[in-house]
Amino acid sequence: MRFRHPDGSTVHLAYCTNVHPAETLDGVLAQLRDHCEPVRRRLGRDRLGIGLWLAKDAAHALATDPSALRGLRTELDRRGLEVVTLNGFPYEGFGAEEVKYRVYKPDWADPERLEHTTSLARVLAGLLPDDVSEGSVSTLPLAWRTAWDEARADKARAALATLGERLDALHELTGRSIRVGLEPEPGCVVETTRDAIAPLTAIGHDRIGVCVDTCHLATSFEDPDEALDALEAAGIRIVKSQLSAALHAEHPSRPEVRDALAAFAEPRFLHQARTTTATAGLCGTDDLDEALAAGGPLPDTAPWRAHFHVPLHADPAAPLTSTLPVLKSALFRLVGGARPLTRHLEVETYTWQALPAELRPGRAQLTDGIAAELMLARDLLTDLGLKELP
Repeated sequence: MRFRHPDGSTVHLAYCTNVHPAETLDGVLAQLRDHCEPVRRRLGRDRLGIGLWLAKDAAHALATDPSALRGLRTELDRRGLEVVTLNGFPYEGFGAEEVKYRVYKPDWADPERLEHTTSLARVLAGLLPDDVSEGSVSTLPLAWRTAWDEARADKARAALATLGERLDALHELTGRSIRVGLEPEPGCVVETTRDAIAPLTAIGHDRIGVCVDTCHLATSFEDPDEALDALEAAGIRIVKSQLSAALHAEHPSRPEVRDALAAFAEPRFLHQARTTTATAGLCGTDDLDEALAAGGPLPDTAPWRAHFHVPLHADPAAPLTSTLPVLKSALFRLVGGARPLTRHLEVETYTWQALPAELRPGRAQLTDGIAAELMLARDLLTDLGLKELP
């Protein structure tokens, strides 16, 4: 979906296909047929933006076979779909029964991460619509925080510097400008937007910046204005933003609240939990079940938030809520001003199938749900003065 910003530029809105597990190119093509095109039709649009997630095998196939890449581009066109952004965070196995910590491997100290991200950039340059010259890729925020030392930090800095050189060369070769954004996430080396400033300043490359995920922003209790002000003051480019919402529990000491949270503690994904107090500052656990354990480490005298991407248009049942207000505040800053701070927006609710059993959708319900999320995002953008384009 495209929108005209008051400054005359085009803002793109997509939804991320990591909600539909696929590891191979054949699986990606099936996604387009079985999910993405039905969402477009449900919205009644001639064109729909999707943020592709390409696992390592699919990315390798497309990067090494020009005919396969042309075939995917043809299939996108045929189904009324377009791609300006890729999710390059998960490497493989995102549809496995248990993902948890595996999603952070390989990290930016491992050569595989550089090669995979380079492949994604090359693929995206070939998938961009003819009238679009800029693409974006979101990626791992360096690494999970454990086992991170200065030696691995040096390797990561060198890898990102090499990536910047490759992106420059790709631009010279194709005329397409591909940018990569580190996506701060709780528990990672770059947990917050502020944590991203030092390493990105050290790299100092315009094509490498930040992907602001509004669920992660909220989970870490970051104030959107302060976070975006700090990035802007440091000259860090916001490559893209993922529009998402976290779980919010206002009174975690109450038994009914803890019972409600327990329904979201599931074995597939990691759901980091955070709270902040005047005395202890920001406190957290790596997963929600750790926070809920008897005598757990999180103070329960202040609200808790959990890294669980809940559907944008549907608040969890009381006594829980979502952090949609944080998303709205961030979106106002991102695209509501005289110029947009980013032109690539992506709804990323990959946890539909990890919802409590009674809330998990079938295929038709998933199509309706994704369409409803996009309609909510569309309404938020038009309320900010952006004009929806055909």
